[in-house]
Amino acid sequence: MPAQHFALILPSRQAPFALGVREINEPGPGEILVRVKATALNPSDAKVQKRGIYVSKYPAVLGSDGAGVVERVGEGVTRFDPGDDVFFHGAYDDNDLSTFQQYCIAVVDFAAKIPDSLSYEQAATLPLGLGTAAIGMYGRANGIGLMPPWKHGGVGKYRNMPILIFGGSGSVGNFVIQLAKMSGFSPIITTAALKHTEYLKGLGATHVIDRYLSFSGLQHAVARITSAPINVIYDTVSIRESQEGAWALLGPQGRLVLTLPSVIDRHPSDRREIVLANGNPHLEENWETGRQLWLHLGQWLEKCDIRPNRVEVISGGLKGIGPGLEKFDGGQIDGVKMVARPQETER
Repeated sequence: MPAQHFALILPSRQAPFALGVREINEPGPGEILVRVKATALNPSDAKVQKRGIYVSKYPAVLGSDGAGVVERVGEGVTRFDPGDDVFFHGAYDDNDLSTFQQYCIAVVDFAAKIPDSLSYEQAATLPLGLGTAAIGMYGRANGIGLMPPWKHGGVGKYRNMPILIFGGSGSVGNFVIQLAKMSGFSPIITTAALKHTEYLKGLGATHVIDRYLSFSGLQHAVARITSAPINVIYDTVSIRESQEGAWALLGPQGRLVLTLPSVIDRHPSDRREIVLANGNPHLEENWETGRQLWLHLGQWLEKCDIRPNRVEVISGGLKGIGPGLEKFDGGQIDGVKMVARPQETER
């Protein structure tokens, strides 16, 4: 193993990305060192670079979705051995834990072995999107506290209860659909471009509504599907238009999950709940929810209860990430997850 490796560096706030070299560090207790074979790109990575948000310490390494091969294990680690294929949820607040590099440290509580049925690239599409979906639904601090499917009685708990998901074809949205199916919600209604209808129904959606409909069109479409109050809505889009539409459709006992800060003008007497999801399991308040998710994730993948995103591999290794992130601003990404292969990086 080399002493140094390539990493994609953000030198300062809103600076251009640069290819740099970092030392390979040893894993500590409860950690593993991973040779990163695949890392997924997320809109949050683009926002860090463009807007200078989420990160306060520079130079910074970004990336939160990783998959690769265990090289070394830290003290007390018994679940993994060198040579294991794993995927894991990285973090921004410690450059050693970020995934836009050839080697990184992973926390065992948020890592799992890759099933034989999945590639590195497919596995790398799971962590952040699924974590945001799961914590938003089942977390108590950064979610609405539903009973999770890993608890006794959690599978099918919300049978015959409708759920509405804005943006079902996105990474978070498609995992909300799959978790909603495990939790028993029905009907499972989502907005998306209609070209994704067959795919989303394969994941568990019962109805797909055209994302381009006006609010009145959306309202009528939902009314044709169910007359029951919709008390759970997950808005993975969270622009003003979708938030206001979700709030108007939310039932009297409703809970709305957002992925961006609320712009809702909420009346003080309104008892409905708005929660901003934060899918980072490394936060203390999310740790136990994240740990339970990762303990059960392997078996869910084996049983196909959870399926990964569709993959678009970008070329150039780490050098391809910057141009890839530009596609989020241009609206060029729809229904796929971009994945880079750090080991293909050339000077």
